[in-house]
Amino acid sequence: MGKYYCLIAGLPNIALDDSKLTYSISQFRQELDDILTKADKKLIDLFFLKFDNKNLIAHAKQCQPPVAIENGTLIGGFAHAQVTALADKVVDAVKSGAIRKFFVMAGRDGRMKSREYYTEFAQKLPGDTVILTAGCAKYRYNKLALGDINGIPRVLDAGQCNDSYSLAVIALKLKEIFGLDDVNQLPIVYNIAWYEQKAVIVLLALLALGVKHIHLGPTLPAFLSPNVKNVLIEQFGIGGISTVDEDIVKFLS
Repeated sequence: MGKYYCLIAGLPNIALDDSKLTYSISQFRQELDDILTKADKKLIDLFFLKFDNKNLIAHAKQCQPPVAIENGTLIGGFAHAQVTALADKVVDAVKSGAIRKFFVMAGRDGRMKSREYYTEFAQKLPGDTVILTAGCAKYRYNKLALGDINGIPRVLDAGQCNDSYSLAVIALKLKEIFGLDDVNQLPIVYNIAWYEQKAVIVLLALLALGVKHIHLGPTLPAFLSPNVKNVLIEQFGIGGISTVDEDIVKFLS
């Protein structure tokens, strides 16, 4: 605990008819904030913690209950085990032309207005396409009424970022079912919402599996040096995005 020095000049004169001094505990704590060391301030905060919690709970009980701002249902749980169980329906839909292409739109979301691109992109995709998603990027479009294709939801939500593993397993399983030599021969387009952190690992995993022609947006990774960027473009065909209408035409061609 730190050392503190106080100079006391004298004691006040107190009379019987004096009114109580208006010096609250919150004022006392505020005064302490200016003079205590960080370690001692943590001790004071810890001392008052249970009282702060009681006050917070008491205040919450006086507030009006929250009002729902929306309602409805979301369909999820389409990790690789569930999609594999639907493999026959999926294969039949692809072979019959009911499903023209799959769009992997996994990734991470951000607050920038430019990320509204993914909402508009999902809205404008034709009805014979299916979105494979995982991670918080899905919140841009998982509430849209996109319907289904022969009972297969047009948004197959595998879960959170770590569940991107399931999307890779699904792609490899489809490659096996269709008897293809290369995962890039599948009717799959990768239009991934880029953000740092876990997305780096997901991207590296896709590259390790040999996946090419991945599109990242709305911006490319900030850590890319010119040399690394050139390697990704030349060896893996990584690219960015443009406008929704231009990209849909390009991806469906």
